[in-house]
Amino acid sequence: MISFILGTTAELIKIAPVYHGIAERGMRPKIWFTAQHVDEVADVLADLKLPEPDVWLVPQEKAHNLESPAQVPGWAAQVLRTAWSRRHELRAALNEDGRPPLVLVHGDTFTTPYGSLIGKRILKSRVGHVEAGARSGSILSPLPEELNRKIAAKIVDIHFAPSAREVNNLRNARGVVVDTEANTAIDAMRLAIGQPLDVPNLPEKFGLATLHRFELVSRADKYREVLEILREQSRQMPILYMAGAPEREKIRSLGLDNLFDDKFIAQPKMRYLKFLPLVARAEYVVTDSGGLSAECYYLGLPCAVHRERTETPQHLGETVVLTEMRGDKLQNFLDTYQNRRGESWMDKYHPSEIVVDTLAQLGYC
Repeated sequence: MISFILGTTAELIKIAPVYHGIAERGMRPKIWFTAQHVDEVADVLADLKLPEPDVWLVPQEKAHNLESPAQVPGWAAQVLRTAWSRRHELRAALNEDGRPPLVLVHGDTFTTPYGSLIGKRILKSRVGHVEAGARSGSILSPLPEELNRKIAAKIVDIHFAPSAREVNNLRNARGVVVDTEANTAIDAMRLAIGQPLDVPNLPEKFGLATLHRFELVSRADKYREVLEILREQSRQMPILYMAGAPEREKIRSLGLDNLFDDKFIAQPKMRYLKFLPLVARAEYVVTDSGGLSAECYYLGLPCAVHRERTETPQHLGETVVLTEMRGDKLQNFLDTYQNRRGESWMDKYHPSEIVVDTLAQLGYC
C-alpha cells in the first residue's frame, strides 16, 4: 500500500496528479496529514477531488495553521506522539494489500524530513520523495527549506527529481533516482488553469505579488523596501498583493497599511483553482514562492523571485529573474517585464505519469 504523508495545501496540490494516477491503476492510496496548514484544506481537497485525510497526525480538533517557527516544536511533538501511538495501525494499513509498503513525501516543508523519518523508522517502510534534489547551495537561504531537503535526501529510498540538475545533486544519494523531467506542479496546473476567474472589479491589466516567506517577512527593512517599490510601481498599473494572515499582521505591526489603496490592492489569499487563472491573466508576478516561480516558468510568464537564492536556478533566464532580495534588481525587472514573456511549456511535460509508471515498475502499484 502507498500512503502520502503531507502537511500543507501546496503539497496536496502538487501531489494530487500523482494520487489520481495511482488511483487510476486500481489502488486507493492513503493520505496521512500533519496539519501544517488547516484553514484551506477542505476547499483544496474538494477542488482537487481528493478524499479527506485517512489519518490526522495532529488530532483534527487540535489542529491549526503553523504561523511561526516558535510553534514548530509543539507541532512536531504532537505528530510524533500520534505516529508512535498508532504505529501498529499505520503499519497494518501499509501492509493490507500485500504489496510492498511505501510512504511518499513531497517538497521541502517541515513535513518532508519528518514524514520521511516516521515512514522509515517508526513504520518500517520504504520512502519516496517527490520533487527531490533541489538545492540553493546555502543551508541558511532559504531556511528551513534547504535543511529539510538535505535531511530528507539522507533518509528516502526513491528520489523523484524534477530535472537533470536535481538528478546531479543526488548523484551520491542512496537509493533510486528518477528524472521526472518537470515539477508535478505542471500537472496540477492543468487542473486549474482553465477555471473561471472570480475576482470582483479586477483591473483589465495588473501585476501580481505574493511575498510570505519567513526570510523576507521577518526582516522589516527588506519587507518594507519591497512593499514600497511595489506601491510606487502600482501608480503605473495596479498590483494585487495576495496576503495571508501572517503578512497582514506584519504589515499592521510595521505601520504599512497606508501603502495600500485602489492601485496597490491587498487581497486575501485564494484557493488554488481560483488563483491559477488569476496568475495566467497577470502581466507579471513578483514572488518569493519557489512553487509559483516554477509555475510562471512553465507558463512563460515574467516573474521576479524576490529571494537571495533559489533552489531552482534552471528556471532563471529571460522570463524568471532572481533579485537576490535587492531593490534595484526588482526595479529593473519591473522596468523591463514587457520584454520577458516566453513560450509556454504546458503541453510538453507529464511528470506525474513518470512517477506512477516508476512505482508500477517497482511493484508498488
